[in-house]
Amino acid sequence: MIRSLLSGDLPRSRALAAALALVLAALVLAPFIFPGTRSLDVAAKIAVFVVLAASYDLLLGYTGVVSFAHTMFFGIGGYGIGLAAANWGSGWGSLAAGSVLALALSAAIAFAVGLLSLRVRAIFFAMITLAVAAFFQILASQLSWLTGGEDGINFSLPRLLHPRLASYYLVLAASTVLFLALLRIVNSPFGRVLLSIRENEFRAEALGTRTVYYRTVANCVGALGATAAGLLYAVWLRYTGPAATLSFDIMVDILLMVVIGGMGTMYGSVLGATIFVLAQSYLRDLMKLASGAVSGVPLLPDLLHPDRWLLWLGVLFILCVYYFPTGIVGRLRK
Repeated sequence: MIRSLLSGDLPRSRALAAALALVLAALVLAPFIFPGTRSLDVAAKIAVFVVLAASYDLLLGYTGVVSFAHTMFFGIGGYGIGLAAANWGSGWGSLAAGSVLALALSAAIAFAVGLLSLRVRAIFFAMITLAVAAFFQILASQLSWLTGGEDGINFSLPRLLHPRLASYYLVLAASTVLFLALLRIVNSPFGRVLLSIRENEFRAEALGTRTVYYRTVANCVGALGATAAGLLYAVWLRYTGPAATLSFDIMVDILLMVVIGGMGTMYGSVLGATIFVLAQSYLRDLMKLASGAVSGVPLLPDLLHPDRWLLWLGVLFILCVYYFPTGIVGRLRK
């Protein structure tokens, strides 16, 4: 049953299986083991960013496509829920309509960008996606009468989702289903074709593979995954805005998660997102404790000052890349 659930893609490492089981158990039991609003918010963010990183890994790790438009699709999901709930009411019908419209818009944009841009070389496609994402971010910030501008949109949810516990388990359940769906896609014949394109595009074309078609479809699937993650994140936050979903910093975070966990491995998205979100959320607190503990030692309190947490996060990333060139999952599987 587990083999079927995981689409035949078993961890192939006891350490990796234990790590994945630990992450899943921690997320399921988070409201009871780690009580408090902050810990629940961190757990929900991990669940959402696992899907977001996995959908990006479908492009980068499995297809070899570098795109900087992933946060745009993430934002479309957030604004789809936010605009629908703010303008049409907080009922289930409004949320469903907003979700469908957001997914349809993302698929249309991803298809258009992919079809028109994936014929060019990789660097030019990356620049085109960056320009499109920047345009969408500016548009969301400037159309304040519609999107709320820089302030974003606050909205209400159906009564059933008012308790934070109900919202959390909805987000966790949906994230799990989406991750398993992406795992099924990459382990299907379609996923094998994507791997062949990544390894040698010219040879794949010589064998009769329509590479532009497959890369365009992969771009659409990745966009839909990012949009679904944006929908869930907006449901959890009950808010959407440029800083929450469209910031280029989020794009950098996604890239770091994929690299740390291991490109071309869906399980790498789980570990990469978990480690990065935990570091982003608690590294500052740990440094504050460490700085106080070495208060009598020269230089160390300044080096460990909480305001320098980004510096140490960068150091941790460099160490991960140096010691785990194939990512954490690649190292554990060896």
